[in-house]
Amino acid sequence: MLAELLQSLSNDVAMGLAQAAGAIVLCLAVVLLCRWFAVHVERETAISLVRGLVQMVLVGVVLALLLHGNLLVGALILLAMTFAAAVTASRRAQGIEGALLLCFYAIVAGAGTVIAGMLATETLTTDIAVLVPVGSMIIANAMNACAQSLERFRADVATHVGQVEAGLALGADPAATVASYVQSAVYASLIPRLDMLKSLGLVWIPGVMAGMMVSGASPVYAGIYQFTIVAMILAASGITGLIVTLLVRSRAFSPAAQLVLRPRATSQTDASSD
Repeated sequence: MLAELLQSLSNDVAMGLAQAAGAIVLCLAVVLLCRWFAVHVERETAISLVRGLVQMVLVGVVLALLLHGNLLVGALILLAMTFAAAVTASRRAQGIEGALLLCFYAIVAGAGTVIAGMLATETLTTDIAVLVPVGSMIIANAMNACAQSLERFRADVATHVGQVEAGLALGADPAATVASYVQSAVYASLIPRLDMLKSLGLVWIPGVMAGMMVSGASPVYAGIYQFTIVAMILAASGITGLIVTLLVRSRAFSPAAQLVLRPRATSQTDASSD
């Protein structure tokens, strides 16, 4: 019996590796096509492919070992994912003091609130096989919203330094001088999630719904449940994007109400002249 199980597992792994190899070959072909048009993404693509494969294999091993763990184990896994998400998102906030903690607080607030709400309403169970995959989708989208908000707000402020400083010189409140950039940053972070919700069922059928139908669930219930998850993803993204933008806004000005968030080139020039 054990030998048959190991043989079946070996066959599955071999098939999975063959499928992954095919996907990698296709990605590399796209990279070569991009290189033909002088778009160089070779190094980043190679690193991403290797990291993605290794990380997913490790996740599969960890989930197999912890499949029957309790809520505490699931919470610890999601917390580790949240920290990793904050590290990734904070790379979009170079030059902003304490960016890692700001991203962590925002993602915890967004994803944590939504996951807690789903657990409270029993939309999500404490079973690790359900909690971790669904929770990871919410955290990943919160991470993307966080990074997009940071990048948009930082770029808008850096591009309009003169306008912001003119407002400050006229005595405007610092928050008022960047209010429009806060709005555009949060909205930009929500656009992908809004489009995802609009196209749900028309352009794509998410994996959760497909998995539920394969396992025998009612197609109607599977569709409603998938809508619920995508709606919760939108909520988590909105909370995260808003909070991280407001937190970064507070770091964009000194205690004396002077703008400290500058374009990278300007910052480097000023540093060299000093």
